[in-house]
Amino acid sequence: MNWLTSYVRPRFQALVRSTGKTEVPENLWHQCPSCERMIFHRDLEGNQRVCPHCSHHMRVGPDYRFASLFDEGSWTRIELPKAPVDPLKFRDSKRYTDRLKEAQAKTKTQDALEAAHGRVGDLPAVIAVMNFDFMAGSMGAGLGEAFVTAARLAVLQEAAFIVVTSSGGARMQEGTVSLMQMARTTIAVEEVKEAGLPYIVILTDPTTGGVTASFAMLGDIHIAEPGAVIGFAGARVIEQTIRETLPEGFQKAEYLLEHGMVDMVVHRFELKETLARVLGLLREPLRGAEPAATTEPAADDFSVPTEAMADATDD
Repeated sequence: MNWLTSYVRPRFQALVRSTGKTEVPENLWHQCPSCERMIFHRDLEGNQRVCPHCSHHMRVGPDYRFASLFDEGSWTRIELPKAPVDPLKFRDSKRYTDRLKEAQAKTKTQDALEAAHGRVGDLPAVIAVMNFDFMAGSMGAGLGEAFVTAARLAVLQEAAFIVVTSSGGARMQEGTVSLMQMARTTIAVEEVKEAGLPYIVILTDPTTGGVTASFAMLGDIHIAEPGAVIGFAGARVIEQTIRETLPEGFQKAEYLLEHGMVDMVVHRFELKETLARVLGLLREPLRGAEPAATTEPAADDFSVPTEAMADATDD
């Protein structure tokens, strides 16, 4: 007998008997995809879904992002419009409509982007978050419509527009319709910038394809999470195309920071504080734009009094 059968199994059996349940709860342990070590679910949640062993940042969804980035109790989810479903009547191994229904049932959302408005560091902000669990965060007409709606709400509310990206790129089931969203989202970003409002992009793992080639790299400030893969084509495709070995860490957030593609790499523990500080710096000129009140000259002012100027003119 080893320690698993002589110690661990009896302890689990005793735990099950004491709770009166015949089944052990699922998802008690999670395996880190980077270091492959096991993490107890409460420890993982308490560590903001960052591996305590190797600091690998695991993917999180829109609900988590809204709760962690907005000031507590200040945010409200935005009702987003619905886009035409399956414009090309696409089918591969299964119908596109069936894939959409599966993704919607899994994530309890309509498409791969959700948005909310509220306050960050007591400043107004609209945050749009991509959901990788919804068909790999792929960009289709639904995502494009949601992005444009969120951007225009930011303009209407004179709020900063913040986008958290996580995507495999354009959605192949929508063909050219998907590629059109690159232009639509770019125009929406320009509307935000023309209104003089900050546009900040938080790049998370992974951000690739048409998303990187459009709104993900148009920010005034680019913040990346540690270890995030950011690029257009995959590393293997690039190597096969140029027939050269890529540098170590190619397309990782730290590599892009060294080569000027992102402005900062920020740990998840410090993300909210950093975002609030950046917003404060960008919005400070607007706060200080009011004209200063006129004041009477001080007693020791060396300027010539008006009466003296009048006497000098008479002489």
